[in-house]
Amino acid sequence: MVNQVSGQCFIEQSSFKGQFVYQQAANAKAVFIFAHGAGANMHHEFMEQVSKALHDKAISTLRFNFPYMDKREQDGKRRPPDRMPTLLECYQSVLSSLCLDLPIFIGGKSMGSRVATMVANDNLELIKGVICLGYPFHPPKKPEKLRLEPLQEAKVPLLIIQGERDTLGSKDEISQYSLTTLCDVKYLTDGDHSFKPRVKSGTTLDANIIEAVEAMNRFIDEQ
Repeated sequence: MVNQVSGQCFIEQSSFKGQFVYQQAANAKAVFIFAHGAGANMHHEFMEQVSKALHDKAISTLRFNFPYMDKREQDGKRRPPDRMPTLLECYQSVLSSLCLDLPIFIGGKSMGSRVATMVANDNLELIKGVICLGYPFHPPKKPEKLRLEPLQEAKVPLLIIQGERDTLGSKDEISQYSLTTLCDVKYLTDGDHSFKPRVKSGTTLDANIIEAVEAMNRFIDEQ
């Protein structure tokens, strides 16, 4: 099953066989390929909220499901994420299937952003930059198992938008990491891994998402 929301399908004789949603913005200036995180699919509220806000900024979005998530939707059984080679193959198949005449930016939420950083250097002629929403710098409660290599070896501009108290990479932790000069990190006030702040912070999840989208828009305009 293939899903489509407004605009023409992005695929022609595609090697990508999974579900996707392509939202075409009026007078679009770019398209953002937006991969989901480990626990939620492309229809998750966060994914839809960010996509709508980008649409209002004249940025089209393309969301898709990794194979394990399509299988979960088909039979209702919870599954762990596919192994990284399968995730990379899936993301690459999306990129190889594009037929859009727009500047292309790739990224995702958490796990999806990590996959995007790993395919970026193999698609230098195609993409303009990478945007990570809540990059998983390390697994939960395992700060010693760092995932810095894709960020240190990036050959395209890279924007990371991170909650200040993200348990997979907080502001304090990230300040100690060595990243490429092509990598810029934007912090969201008191945000957790989902950008949600505590009540006492004086801000809200909606405010943080708006700030994140503003940062994405600036990044896209600058490239």
